[in-house]
Amino acid sequence: MTQRTRSDPRRFAMLLVGFLLFMWSGAVHADGDDFRYVAIGEPQASITLPVRHPETSIVLMGGGQDVDQAFRWMIRRAGIKPGTGGRFVVLRASGADGYNPYIYYSGPGNKTSEQAEPYWVGGAALGLSSVETLVVPSRAAADDPFVNAVVRRADAIFIAGGDQSRYIRFWKGTALERSLNALLNRNIPIGGTSAGLAILGEYAFAALQGTIDSAAALSNPFDPRITLDPDPADPGKSFLVPEPMVGVLTDSHFVRRKRMGRLIAFLSRLGGGEGTGCLGKLSAAQKNLAGVRGIGVSEQAALLIESTPDKHDYIARRVKNPWSDAEGAVYFVRPLAPPIECEPGVPLSIDRVEIRKLADSRTVFNLTDWSGVDAYTVSIDNGRFDMPPY
Repeated sequence: MTQRTRSDPRRFAMLLVGFLLFMWSGAVHADGDDFRYVAIGEPQASITLPVRHPETSIVLMGGGQDVDQAFRWMIRRAGIKPGTGGRFVVLRASGADGYNPYIYYSGPGNKTSEQAEPYWVGGAALGLSSVETLVVPSRAAADDPFVNAVVRRADAIFIAGGDQSRYIRFWKGTALERSLNALLNRNIPIGGTSAGLAILGEYAFAALQGTIDSAAALSNPFDPRITLDPDPADPGKSFLVPEPMVGVLTDSHFVRRKRMGRLIAFLSRLGGGEGTGCLGKLSAAQKNLAGVRGIGVSEQAALLIESTPDKHDYIARRVKNPWSDAEGAVYFVRPLAPPIECEPGVPLSIDRVEIRKLADSRTVFNLTDWSGVDAYTVSIDNGRFDMPPY
């Protein structure tokens, strides 16, 4: 295992020397910005994988206990198999390196056997040569050449949970954002859980003023805690936009924390239905917000998104850990009409919100035409649902 803690900026030459040492020996101790890097396995190993993959691979994980199968799917979608090697990089803005042994080993005691035990991914047996965690807690760290060198070398990348406002504040508009988009352009598998899921839609609940529950969001869709990125009143550049996630806002911990109401409030703010949303008459710059849709993922579940071989559609399957008793459903939410009542300090009213529930791992959902499971509709009058939304 290698561990690296950096503080106080130094010259680029020192960073370059440190990176070369990392490539050669897997151990680096050069000074730099305030990030932390920890690797397990052989991060300096030679990798024999294509630079660009032909198909898209995205994982949306709903938080709570991680879904082992989703990590294995990412590894395989990267083309990694025994003998190829492969680097799996975990990104976070706080926390430690707990994902490294979980993804790399097959069981306690640093097992690397082919069959992974429950609660372990078994990445080494699948062909991974390393799992590497970067804790990037500042804009200076997000611009650090070493951080970006590690990210750009990734063969699969996963964004951990935490606080998505840190990701927006610390990473958006930095070299790290450019590095992540470079990976997306090469179809490198990318996933995220909880806060990491939140930033994988074209639109995100940014949580810049803290979180909000459904009751508060429905009672006032202009509550100051509803901070969206990009801001619907001043649309700008989104942070990360994987192709299947264009026009989509995501939410996690969906059923356990009863987040259907707040998701619909977010979609209303962004321009539900015909696009008028909570904005009244749209300006030309705001018309691109029309038709925004939502995906809510429950805890202990993950949505695996891939492009079809002909690249015509994006399809998704839901998976969960086989020992979990949780239903682990994924909800696809689309307003069919603009809100009836959507003003500051006034409870939300909106008619005909379409919901599609995916609660098994056999059914395929088509994200391109938004089909695959039957739909039902709900309405909200004066901040209250007309029927249970789940």
